[in-house]
Amino acid sequence: MTPPEPKPRVLVVDDNADAADTLGSLLTLFDYEVAVAYSGADALALGDAFRPQCVILDVAMPQMDGCATARYMRQRTWGRQACIIALTAWGDDDTHVCTVQAGMDVHFTKPVKADALLAVLARVSA
Repeated sequence: MTPPEPKPRVLVVDDNADAADTLGSLLTLFDYEVAVAYSGADALALGDAFRPQCVILDVAMPQMDGCATARYMRQRTWGRQACIIALTAWGDDDTHVCTVQAGMDVHFTKPVKADALLAVLARVSA
């Protein structure tokens, strides 16, 4: 019997600590290895050590927003290969353009359906 494929390491980034921690806990229940950061700068530092295969990134954050954070992530070795998912309350066209130009792979508007998010993570695992 072949063991199941390991699930990707997921970095959750949101300045709302409750939202970040809740999502991180949910993903842990689904056997993902999860790290949580509450700012863009912390996400970059944590990403360098954790080397996530997937990043779930809020867009509206102080100091360094999610689009700027994603652009910096894409400059790192681990970030070039990572699936970066925008998870934001902003669903307008300008925000969507920003996430695409920043190199994010998927754009979800909060609240996201768990099944939709888990489906993207499953594709990263495959």
